Amino acid sequence: MLSPFFGSLNIPIQFRAVAAFAFTFVLFPVVDSGTFVEFPSTILMYAAMILEELFIGWLIGFVSFVSFAAINLAGKVMDMQVGFAIVNVMDPTSGQQIPLIGSFLYNLAIMIFLVTNGHHMIIAALAESFRVVPLLGMQWTESFTDLMIDITSGIFVAGMKIAMPVTFAILLTNVGLGILARTMPQMNIFVVGIPMHIMVGICMLAFVVPFYVLFLDVVFNEMYGNISLAIKAIAP
Repeated sequence: MLSPFFGSLNIPIQFRAVAAFAFTFVLFPVVDSGTFVEFPSTILMYAAMILEELFIGWLIGFVSFVSFAAINLAGKVMDMQVGFAIVNVMDPTSGQQIPLIGSFLYNLAIMIFLVTNGHHMIIAALAESFRVVPLLGMQWTESFTDLMIDITSGIFVAGMKIAMPVTFAILLTNVGLGILARTMPQMNIFVVGIPMHIMVGICMLAFVVPFYVLFLDVVFNEMYGNISLAIKAIAP
């Protein structure tokens, strides 16, 4: 529901249902071999058990989604500085409007995520969660709350790191335009500034894309580490 690629809305729901059944079919012998669970006596208790296990899956998907939320945030900041803030495109993977540069960065991140077998790491984390947290063995601790706060706040830090080169280039451009406006008052600075922001932003984005790919490697490795920490934080 939340994880990158698997939770995308443009993937048919039939495929996602079959994938969920396939994961269940493969993991059931492993989970069932060393775990004993007493069947609940009421439907409400059974529903609570299901929600508890769904929460662990939601946790894995949410932590992995945080990294891509940082990419969307970086795209919004870049669009605001370049002048594309009014231009939004419909993202079929999330069903929401996202910024133009953010759409490019997000789709590039998804491709790198698949090429580097990041989706395999998500499946491995799902299998590992049954070993670290036995069925009905989840425990809510204060350390888990602190970890989720740190992971969520990391969205803004990572997003600003990605957007910093373009933002700084636009800042220097605005400083230059301000000096030019003082020395040449007869020039319409607004007519010159808008296309210059776009040109500088696109050129700087093209320059930093190779470094952005390297930065994604760091982001994904941090994401895998956060998934492991989140699972261990709710372990008994």
